[in-house]
Amino acid sequence: MKWNGRSVLALVLVSMVASSFLTMGLMKNWAGGSSNGTITASASSLFRGSQEYPQEFKKLLEAYSAIKQEYIENVSTGQLVEGAISGMVGSLKDPYSDYMDPATAEEFNSTLHSTFQGIGTEVTMQNGRVTVVSPFKNSPAEKAGLKPNDQIISVNGESLEGLDLHQAVTKIRGPKGTKAVLKIMRPGVPEPLTIVCIRDDIPIETVTSQIIEKNGVKIGVISLTQFSSDTADHFKEQLADLEKKGIGGLVIDVRGNPGGYLLAVKEIGEVLIPNRGKIVQIEYGSNSKEKEEYFSKADEAKPYPIAVLINAGSASASEILASAMRESGGYKLIGEKSFGKGTVQSTMEMADKSQLKLTIAKWLTPKGNWIHEKGIEPDVKVSQPDYFNATQLPTDKVLARDMAGSDVKNLQLILSGLKLSPGRNDGYFDEKTEQAVKQFQAAHKLPVTGKVDAATRTALEDSLRDEIRKPDNDLQLQKALDVVRRDAKAK
Repeated sequence: MKWNGRSVLALVLVSMVASSFLTMGLMKNWAGGSSNGTITASASSLFRGSQEYPQEFKKLLEAYSAIKQEYIENVSTGQLVEGAISGMVGSLKDPYSDYMDPATAEEFNSTLHSTFQGIGTEVTMQNGRVTVVSPFKNSPAEKAGLKPNDQIISVNGESLEGLDLHQAVTKIRGPKGTKAVLKIMRPGVPEPLTIVCIRDDIPIETVTSQIIEKNGVKIGVISLTQFSSDTADHFKEQLADLEKKGIGGLVIDVRGNPGGYLLAVKEIGEVLIPNRGKIVQIEYGSNSKEKEEYFSKADEAKPYPIAVLINAGSASASEILASAMRESGGYKLIGEKSFGKGTVQSTMEMADKSQLKLTIAKWLTPKGNWIHEKGIEPDVKVSQPDYFNATQLPTDKVLARDMAGSDVKNLQLILSGLKLSPGRNDGYFDEKTEQAVKQFQAAHKLPVTGKVDAATRTALEDSLRDEIRKPDNDLQLQKALDVVRRDAKAK
């Protein structure tokens, strides 16, 4: 099943939820035009005569006529048509198929720039709740402590229950500098958590690189935050720069990368996968046996070892790259099990500028595995330190001696991450926890009260964030560096 007769590479995205206004918004048509000609022609043909559309449409027309003639209030034809389309897409029960009316599509398309304003996270709708796929690196969402699989249940006191994804995301987005108070449910945490994000400009910088020397081996580290239209070009440029500097190994980091354009990951795979190996297989709809396969253009492997970092926020296009690197390249995956999104979506603009995004295919790994809702297990499993999972401290109360509960337990986790001993981790604020707080306050020239007020809370969170960002504390990265260093020494 090719949509409008075009190759999937012309139209497809494999981002987790490209329809979310918090995301980068990768719904541009690769072919440079829209598919509305096909849609319009098809829609017209359906109503030329009773023989040209399914008999079931008679029921739809009967309902339409009854509403127009009998309903107590006047309802526009446009409202009913929009509702019918939304209902049809909703009946698919596919979190990745989506419909945006013209107004929503226009608002969405306005975010397709080098920056946008919001909290900076990729979200999807799972079991009726807005669910975090992955916060963008260095975004307000990441700084505030949002994690993959967090479920956002309210924003600034307004429940998201019953809203579709676009309606919910509209409430989460907002101008730079404004506050989004999120109530979330986190797997494994019995009580709702409150996380406060200060909305900001979210820059779209998808590729960063650095060199880290590990026991005498210069190892390049390239981080890919998403796969956008220019990601492959930037990747090639930065890889060439690293190679000029004489790297002896490479780590590709797609942790927290929710996906993006298939074309981008294909072009990256073409320069990394040796022996013209297979990158991905695309299988179209259930009524078609059609399959497309994409291969590398590289004859030989890179002259240095490579490892790939993945975690629960690595989804879709990230998983395509990771599985290709392992199955066709023989490279190791390090970290945690990936998200598990193995379907492909295509977006079409209709005549009135509304947009329809449908799942049109599934992708398979080079060896034919479908990782949908399963994820990819790493070759070397490494978890981050417990304090990487710490959340925000409460903004509406002061934590002090003899208090107890999840907020105090989170405080003790933060103190431990800062190498300050709270004496216990069970959520009771005792004398030793108080002493640890005083020690922190003294070191940061804060009033030494032993109480966690607003100033102490901010300093604690900033300090923990600095610790998490230090490469030496990133156990997954350090393991990847060790693996690459060892392989480089073995060559």
